[in-house]
Amino acid sequence: MIDDAQALELFRLADRVQGVTVRVACDAPMVMGEERYYAAEIVLESGFVNGSVRLHVSDSDLDEWGRCLDALEAQEGAEWPPGGRGAWLAVVPEDPMEVTVHDSPSTQIAVQVPVDVVSGWLEENRLRLEHVRKAVAQEST
Repeated sequence: MIDDAQALELFRLADRVQGVTVRVACDAPMVMGEERYYAAEIVLESGFVNGSVRLHVSDSDLDEWGRCLDALEAQEGAEWPPGGRGAWLAVVPEDPMEVTVHDSPSTQIAVQVPVDVVSGWLEENRLRLEHVRKAVAQEST
């Protein structure tokens, strides 16, 4: 689990019963070459199963999530983060939206969650993305 005090929600796809959230710790990035990586976690909550899986996201991963939101708005599927570094998720914009959390290559477990997103979910998630971008930009100065 990442520290709640420094974690911001990058996105939340949820309904009253279940959902998937990605939280990012916007402090103390790990620097590798020219890329900064932030500790993060995918959190899945439902009446059937609850769990979380850790990952690291970079500035370019944040840009990619913005492109994923554009794809979802166009009713296309999205997979994030790219690159196969570890845990990732796939989102299929059906009714209900299907979110699959993959813990690979670690355990190779995948959990699919149907989510009846409410109107305004796209705008809310764009705001969350901008909030995280501002926080990591402040951290790098």
